Amino acid sequence: MKILKILTLRGPNYWSIRRPKLIVARIDLEEFAERTTDTIPGFYDGLVNRLPSLVEHFCSPGHRGGFLKRVENGTLLGHVTEHVALELQELAGMSVGFGRARSTADPGVYSVVFEYCDERAGRYALRAAVRMCESLIATGHYPDSEFDRDLEDLRELWAEAALGPSTESIVKAAEERGIPWKRLSARSMIQLGYGCHQRRLQATLSDGSSILGVELACDKEGTKMLLADAAIPVPRGTVIQYLEDLEEAINSVGGYPIVIKPLDGNHGRGITIDIDNWEDAEAAYDAASEESKTRSVIIERFYNGSDHRVLVIDGKLIAVAERVPAHVVGDGRSTISELIEETNRDPRRGDGHDNILTRLKLDRISLQRLARQGLRPESIPGDGEICYLRATANLSTGGIAIDRTDEIHPENAWIAQRVSKLIGLDIIGMDFVTTDISKPLRETDGVIVEVNAAPGFRMHVSPSEGKSRDVAGATIDMLFPPGKPHQCPIFAITGTNGKTTTTRLIAHLARQTDKVVGYTTTDGTYIGDFLAEAGDNTGPQSAHLILGDPSVEIAVLETARGGILRSGLAFDHSDVGVVLNVAADHLGLGDINTIEQMAQVKGVVAETVSRDGYGVLNADDPLVTAMQELVRGKTAFFSMNPESEVIRGHVEQGGIAAIYEDGWIVILNGTERIKVEEAVNVPMTLKGLAPFMIANALAATLATYVQGIDLEAIRQGLRTFTASVDQTPGRMNLFDMGSYHALVDYAHNAASYEALGGFIANWPGKCIGVVGGPGDRRDEDLQELGRLSAGMFDHIIVKEDDDTRGRERGSAAEWIVRGIESTDSDCTFETILKESKAINIALKEAPRDSLVTILPESVNRAIEAIESHRSSDSDGISSPSGFTSEAPMSQS
Repeated sequence: MKILKILTLRGPNYWSIRRPKLIVARIDLEEFAERTTDTIPGFYDGLVNRLPSLVEHFCSPGHRGGFLKRVENGTLLGHVTEHVALELQELAGMSVGFGRARSTADPGVYSVVFEYCDERAGRYALRAAVRMCESLIATGHYPDSEFDRDLEDLRELWAEAALGPSTESIVKAAEERGIPWKRLSARSMIQLGYGCHQRRLQATLSDGSSILGVELACDKEGTKMLLADAAIPVPRGTVIQYLEDLEEAINSVGGYPIVIKPLDGNHGRGITIDIDNWEDAEAAYDAASEESKTRSVIIERFYNGSDHRVLVIDGKLIAVAERVPAHVVGDGRSTISELIEETNRDPRRGDGHDNILTRLKLDRISLQRLARQGLRPESIPGDGEICYLRATANLSTGGIAIDRTDEIHPENAWIAQRVSKLIGLDIIGMDFVTTDISKPLRETDGVIVEVNAAPGFRMHVSPSEGKSRDVAGATIDMLFPPGKPHQCPIFAITGTNGKTTTTRLIAHLARQTDKVVGYTTTDGTYIGDFLAEAGDNTGPQSAHLILGDPSVEIAVLETARGGILRSGLAFDHSDVGVVLNVAADHLGLGDINTIEQMAQVKGVVAETVSRDGYGVLNADDPLVTAMQELVRGKTAFFSMNPESEVIRGHVEQGGIAAIYEDGWIVILNGTERIKVEEAVNVPMTLKGLAPFMIANALAATLATYVQGIDLEAIRQGLRTFTASVDQTPGRMNLFDMGSYHALVDYAHNAASYEALGGFIANWPGKCIGVVGGPGDRRDEDLQELGRLSAGMFDHIIVKEDDDTRGRERGSAAEWIVRGIESTDSDCTFETILKESKAINIALKEAPRDSLVTILPESVNRAIEAIESHRSSDSDGISSPSGFTSEAPMSQS
């Protein structure tokens, strides 16, 4: 078995909309391509012995043990690899379940698809699954050492990737509300939502958390002074920086017992409480000084009572938890060491923040705490005797939490809410020390000993005792109050031809609203008036750039086939999903071999339209029309045919549509018929003579209309958008060369050639074509380009792309020539393989009133050549004799 290729999908994709995180591998089964598992000695028994939990995989039989029954009866190894990869992740603590194994057009090669939680762990699980299958084939077993190492590595990868407990709870709350999220590359930050409506978090610090509040919370003495000035009960205390000041400081707070802690510490580090002698005070001072960046140490009076963490979010008290320091309870038989081991067997306990509770440790601090109680690790405490391992009650050091939210006295809740305003934090945790939280602090001699920015949520979400509190939900409600959007409007545009022009036109129409529009195209990523990143940017990476920019108010995303197959979409759902057409291009690439499969790829854009959004579909393309069944929201159709049966039926049912009728772009909305603009006034349609450009204008008009953009803004945008080098480079760019015209277009497949032919057919003079085709297309596709060229041009120059995409030089041109020769056309042709030379000869030898159509690999190179040959400064349409808007139109 050989892994040929691994893809990591991170968004809605060809295989699944609802399971976006998938590993897709191409695996060559080699000599086992036709052998099923029942013919491999020892394979079934070895698999069951190593992974007995596979019995829980139902597979296609639909019942427990279904998959193993298929292995026993005989299935292919690609199928086994899928299930083993899933089960290895499950055993390592990752919940996954979706998988597929499908044959490809290449004999013996399979697509193995399965879900992952962490992509590094997913790829590891694939390789481990292949290793296991190969070992079972060779020996009938998989060694314990290999298996144990696999699970250990997978658990380690998952632990490294897992979110912290507070962040994870917030992310889950966001997902429940349909709010998208992503990890940012810096400082463990999380982005919630898209564009201008996004919010950012770092643990429980939000982008709305006041920097002054955070700084104040980190300054324990400053916090105490501010609260004391507001008549909030706080401990009596002072700050020192030198050991020689310790004795005086102890006296100033009233003597023992005292608390010593670092001025700028956190998570309970360096804190010692209930100190009652000089020797312990000296040691506590040293510990606190080491934890303080400024070597500043707080000396406070010690107050009796339990530690209560009070959480306030957006000025409202949300949760209260009593925190109990790490401890064990004696049974009269076991040593303290044995009690710790027994406590750590609780499955809720893990290392650090991995689990609900943290494992207990016997370290220097816990040994000191035991010694203060007259105990050692080998001591046997009496039945019911509590032995504390920590003085502070932090969960991260093994403490437990008991929910007390329903018990807090209203006056204490009022104090907590006052403190949140005084400190100026939107999310704040404060530590109340009191003997009874149900009574006012003034009655129990209670105090607030500390406030915390970025408080942990774990104790409230998963208390050891009591009710779980939805603190994460309260956080999301603060960030996104009811009625506030969580993402900017998203337009997603796909199709075989016309994507870039339609994307740019939608962006242009949206910009008439004076909002900041971010859009991605084959020639770059743009935000507002500026190019953010050059390149062919039609995949998820460039979409993430737009959706991650807080200045973007509207996102318009060209969404190409390649990105969907390689990575999936960058977004969970769009507001408007536009599918222009599906044609036979890129077939044979990425295991997409039929036009129906290609329609399934493009259909991902239709299927991810939100329930409140619109799928904008081409009624003239049956494959696109059928996508209406995929759209979860509403559908709007566009058509070049005003008599379209699809349009008629859709409008009769109250739907919205756009048609081209009597030279006008028309919106149909129920009984309303809105003439938006006459095509001759829309420059991109070349005076109404480019049918495919009219179709693009229909799609863009309809998409912006259903999104609520004002009709006058749409009209203004249509009138001012030109097929120029600036606005649509390589898309129907027509140049006046003085005695002839030159046209540059990126047509590169049969459907785009046919559409272009509808315009060329109207040209009154001789037509010369400089044609070629991408080298990764099928032979029959290239031959079809030649056949179509013969029907479009009087003279053809066949060239090749500099990047042959794996083909032998001259092969692509040869197949195009075969296509030309297969027709009975009387056109002439020649072959000049180098594109720059072919363009220059065509321009140099162009007859008067002719049209030189250049279909280049490099648009910039073609435009540079044209500029060097131009004898006129006019740019756009300057029609030769006989070429008018009344010339007959060819619709394709």
